[in-house]
Amino acid sequence: MRTALATAAVMMGLLEPALADDMKVGDMTKVGDVMIHGAWARASLGNTRNSAAYMIIEATGDAADRLIGTETEAADSAELHTHLMEDGIAKMRPVAAVEVAPGEPTVLQPGGLHVMLMGVKQPLVEGETTRLSLTFEQAGSVDLELPIKGVAGGMQHGHDQPATN
Repeated sequence: MRTALATAAVMMGLLEPALADDMKVGDMTKVGDVMIHGAWARASLGNTRNSAAYMIIEATGDAADRLIGTETEAADSAELHTHLMEDGIAKMRPVAAVEVAPGEPTVLQPGGLHVMLMGVKQPLVEGETTRLSLTFEQAGSVDLELPIKGVAGGMQHGHDQPATN
């Protein structure tokens, strides 16, 4: 019951100033002046050895931060990627960092910025969880436990494909 009340208070903005560094409440995790929420990983699609993770990142202080790295034991590598269109083909490309500006949520989502999980060691199964570590330039590192959700919607990771918009 306490966790449910704390989660509701955080969602209403009442508890945020009281959250300590490296604290987790519900699906929200705070590290330094960065809040991460709504994080999830995509379930594996067939025999594809690639997947992706998504989330919303917010700078809760006055200064910007940058997501500069990510890693997981669930895959050979985890990279920051963006989605772009080249000659009518949707492609994913690595980025060095993801900017997190105060007052502007940074959304990692299908068809946009995301964490690419390459060389997934075992299939990511819907309903299970996987771990992911994020490293921020100012806030430091944080470990997340991500729920694995279904593959429906968004683009399929692992290969370039024509856009469906």
